[in-house]
Amino acid sequence: MAVTNDQSKTKVSSNSRVGKSEADEIVDGMEFGELCNEFECKSSPLVESTARQLVRDILELREGNRALGTFAVSVKYKDPVRSFTGREKYKRPLWITDALDNPKVTVQEMMMQSTSVLNIKWTLKGKPKSILASIGGDLIIKVTSKFTLNQISGQVIEHEESWDLSASSPIAQAYFWSSRRLYATKEAGKDAVDSVKELGSKVSSPKENIEIYPDPSGDPTKFFQRDDSYQRDLYQIALFLALIYFVVQYLRNTL
Repeated sequence: MAVTNDQSKTKVSSNSRVGKSEADEIVDGMEFGELCNEFECKSSPLVESTARQLVRDILELREGNRALGTFAVSVKYKDPVRSFTGREKYKRPLWITDALDNPKVTVQEMMMQSTSVLNIKWTLKGKPKSILASIGGDLIIKVTSKFTLNQISGQVIEHEESWDLSASSPIAQAYFWSSRRLYATKEAGKDAVDSVKELGSKVSSPKENIEIYPDPSGDPTKFFQRDDSYQRDLYQIALFLALIYFVVQYLRNTL
């Protein structure tokens, strides 16, 4: 596998990694001004640092490497088939890992649209793992990643991606959309499960929910215990709704 930068025409073999990563060697060899395309980076130093790290992340997407600290805790992500909130979801396995063989990433352009909005244009190329889809040749995806940054912290608060598959064959395009939607459905199911777990963590266990009340008969020395079952019912309802959501998404993408 190779990591390539179109502007520097540098290519590094994955077998030659010693010390620095391939992305580090490539990005550190670039001038930030060159990547910014004549834009003088007048944002905070943290914004520039984030921009450099985002390029590294893109170049290493095939390996699943990503610096989570670059993203705000409540970062919002959106693409044509999926959206989510929270940087922890960036830890999950990538679609690329399951869908493509020998993927290659090249970065064509990085441009600051303003002091807080960064656009990175890059291309992903790989062979579909499906035998039938591979008949259509390599899948080539031209990606535009738009990052909205917090100028004080330098962290990404919004991340949006758009895809151009015009360089791919119709067969490869069909493979992309079907596999990507399936991936999005699975991830939505994980989101629902995580939401239920989060709700459950906010609800105390039944034993902790047992409260002590004075006996209504008026004897101040006598108490009885009452179990708060409302929160348990709420947890069960949330679990049921999550299951319904997952089934609906699955049927929508398979029928």
